[in-house]
Parts: sequence; structure tokens; C-alpha cells
Amino acid sequence: MAIDKITTASITDANITTAKLAYQAIPFRNIIINGDMSLAQRATSVSGVGNGDSGYHTCDRWKFFELGAGTGEFTQSQSTDVPTGQGFATSLKMDCTTADASLAAADVMWIQQIVEAQNLQYIKKGTSSAESLTLSFWVYATKTGTNICELYDENNRQVSKSYTISSSNTWEKKTITFPADTSGALGNDNGIGMYVNFFLLAGSNYTSGTLSETWTSSTNANRAVGQVNHSDNTSNNFYITGVQLEAGTSASDFEFLPVDVNFERCKRYFTIPLRSRGSDTVIANGTMYNATDFYGIFEVGKGMRTSPSFSFATGTNFYGIVGNAASDLFTGSSTMTFQNVTNDGTCKVRIEVTSVSGKSQGQAAWVRFEAASSSSDFISADAEL
Repeated sequence: MAIDKITTASITDANITTAKLAYQAIPFRNIIINGDMSLAQRATSVSGVGNGDSGYHTCDRWKFFELGAGTGEFTQSQSTDVPTGQGFATSLKMDCTTADASLAAADVMWIQQIVEAQNLQYIKKGTSSAESLTLSFWVYATKTGTNICELYDENNRQVSKSYTISSSNTWEKKTITFPADTSGALGNDNGIGMYVNFFLLAGSNYTSGTLSETWTSSTNANRAVGQVNHSDNTSNNFYITGVQLEAGTSASDFEFLPVDVNFERCKRYFTIPLRSRGSDTVIANGTMYNATDFYGIFEVGKGMRTSPSFSFATGTNFYGIVGNAASDLFTGSSTMTFQNVTNDGTCKVRIEVTSVSGKSQGQAAWVRFEAASSSSDFISADAEL
């Protein structure tokens, strides 16, 4: 079969644009990680989010944040409701389950992603060559009206922009361009560089001023002027997906990454290195340091942002220690701790179990999940910002 040649005559100036060239030339242009909400290691649905419950709950890298004494609550979930024909399979859903129609002045809630500082060096913030940033995303909400997106940096400088949800319960794409900031350089380190905040509600402490649409030192009253209250009725839902933040003044198509690449990027901040499969799930091999204390090594994996903190299931009889062909369930006096965490490229941690009975110094042993545990029980390593 003949293949037509590409000739100089067939390439016209009208077909070659800066936007098209830039689109192909910049891989990993999206500053946001897991912007399509495709990974949710912790859980796919968590109820009772709000009323003092700031933290990471479902979709990786996305944090729910709250201040004040508001009583509104949401169920946060990874949803399969998505805009048609855009390539997305999942979204982040906030479903209001307890209404709070009368906000106190200090009440505020938002969904945020916290961006690591060294991932922002190329935007040259704080220099005369600083770049603008463009945020694009898909949103669906029951409540129409004005909403606020905010960039807030490590120097307590911020800029806010409004967008309008025009139609109830309809997916809409929004594009917002934030101006360059020639002040407030960001550290080149693994700490916090910038917060990307999507407000859900805001009391008068955050709405009584004039919206700060250029970078400035933060004043709370100017951060969320006009923000509607997505917690004022239990019929309210708020969905978001396809979140992309990139350098420049125009939005490119959402950058879909291979599943394994997105997973590795998220694992830098949070990972579940081990999930229970019952009593055949070994946590760590090791040795009895003495008759009552066990030491073992648990390897998490490389590349975490910093030495992580660990959490694990705490149910009754979830763990046992095996030595000399005998298994002892942890008693109420036994404790398992993670100590001397290293982050030298492998991220290893020493597991210590105290108050073990029936063992002897130097005896080989191992710690494992027991049958009372389930697949919903896991050990996690958290290095989130």
C-alpha cells in the first residue's frame, strides 16, 4: 500500500500553532496529581465528613479542610458520575448529609490539593520571569451560583478567582487563569509550595471584603467573596473531576497518565504496602531481642516524600507473632510500633512488638495478620503534605 509523502507544500502556517506545539512538547504539564480522581487507596466512600473532620478521606492527594464550628456534614466518595464523552471514569463527590444553612462567621470548608514546592520551580514564582497559571476542571453541582478557586502559597500570599455554576445538576467545564506573581519565591524543597483550594462554603470572615484577584498577602475577608453554601440543603451534591493546573494563559486538553504512573506519583505521599489476606499475611520477619520483645524489618518502598508515619488496624486479635511453631495472638498488653524509619531510597522501618509471651532471646519469629482481620484492614504509610 502506498503511503503519501508529507510535503512542504502541505504544511501551512494556519495548521501550525503555538498551542499545538506546546501541547506535544510538555509532558507532565499538569501540576495536579490524580486530577481525574482515578485512584482512591484509602476508601471509596466516607460518611460524616465535616464538623471538625479535616483530612484525606477518599481520592488520593485530595484533602478536605474545615475551620470553624459549622455543623454541615458530607459523604465524600469516588463517584462514577462523569461528564459524557471526555474520557473520565471517576469524579470526587461531596454529598451533603447534614445541612447547615446558617453559617457562623468563622465557618469555611474547601477541597484542596497541596503541591510540593520543588514541583513548582519551573513557574519561576517570585521572579521577573514568573508565569501565569491556568486551572481547568469539570464541575457538577445541585446549587448554582458563584464559587471560588484559590491559590495560596507557602509565603501566605494568595489569589482568588470566581466561577459560576450556571445549571443545576449539569456537568460544566471551567477555565480560570491566575496572573503571574513576581513576589514570594518558593523554596526548592519537599515542603509545601502551594495550596489549590475549591471552596464549598465560607462564613463572613472570608466573604466580607473584596475578592483578591491579584496576588497579595492573604487577608481572610478577601478570599471567598460571593461563595455559595453547598451545605445549606441535604439535596446538595458537588462533583469535580479533570482538574488540571498548568503554566501559561490557556488550558490544554486534560493530560491522562497511564495507571501505573499515576499510582507511583500518588505513592510518594501515601501508600498501603500491606493489606490483610488473613492469617497467611506476613508483616515482618525478625528475631526475639529478648524473651518479650520482637524486632523485625518492614520495607515500604522507595521514593516517599519524607519519612512516613504509619497506621494499622487496631481490632481485637488482628495480629499474631509466630515462633518455635507456635502462634500467639497479641494480648491487650502487646503493642506493635514502627520505629527508626529511614528514607534512604528503600524506606525501611523497624517493627517492635513488646510484651510477647512464651518466646526466648535470639529465636526467629515473624509477625502476621490473623484470621480475625479482613481485607479492609491494612498498614499504611503517610507522607502527605
